[in-house]
Amino acid sequence: MAAHDGITIRASDITVAFNGVSVLENLELDVRRAEVMGFVGPSGAGKSVLLRTIVGLNKRLSGRIEILGRDLDELDHRQRRELEARWGVLFQSGALFSSLTVAQNIEVPLFEHTKLPLDVVEEICALKIGLVGLPPEAASKYPMELSGGMRKRAGLARALALDPEILFLDEPTAGLDPIGARAFDELLRSLQESLGITVFMVTHDLGSLHAVCDRIAVLGDKHVIVIGTMAEMLAHEHPWIRDYFHGPRGRAARHRENG
Repeated sequence: MAAHDGITIRASDITVAFNGVSVLENLELDVRRAEVMGFVGPSGAGKSVLLRTIVGLNKRLSGRIEILGRDLDELDHRQRRELEARWGVLFQSGALFSSLTVAQNIEVPLFEHTKLPLDVVEEICALKIGLVGLPPEAASKYPMELSGGMRKRAGLARALALDPEILFLDEPTAGLDPIGARAFDELLRSLQESLGITVFMVTHDLGSLHAVCDRIAVLGDKHVIVIGTMAEMLAHEHPWIRDYFHGPRGRAARHRENG
């Protein structure tokens, strides 16, 4: 089913609280089909909370979430699993199973959501490893044997295992050095352009925002305070937005992108 009216993800009137303390209140956010949406805000503001709420890992007190035109509250268990197979998630740490090899990690969603024979699963796994720029020998390695950048790529390969229409990324370049972060940004943009997927990316990395995002949503005061392009962010007069995008790191990111 195609995304309704060009919107792939629609979060309406979302309120989330933990131990009686609200983190998000009456939040509204639409993510368009085939765009890269960057989601930013102060530390602890609830950026990752929203991502986890959209994919069903956090409960909401109120609100409605539609993904690919389907209201999550109206789906039965089978329909929900079918929909979940149409998105992939890369968490900040990579969230790889430490006791499984890279190949076995990538195969997990394939065994969970399909009945493909083993030889086909192994072939798909090898293709995904190549797709994210990992060498073939990475397949037999365990997460602890990989560098931080390679773990991120392995996690991305697993997120792409089922050829998803949506990719959720939680701080994908966190912990990477500038060269590794830039390489990951280039990989992400290349994959998005070639595969046409929708990307929802929680990040604080200004380099990523400049390099890969079509639009940026800013979280503040428990809701989205503004959505726009990078040019619109740079022209905005909100104090936090101005300080964030025009501070030293923002200037450095613009210099790298323009250089």
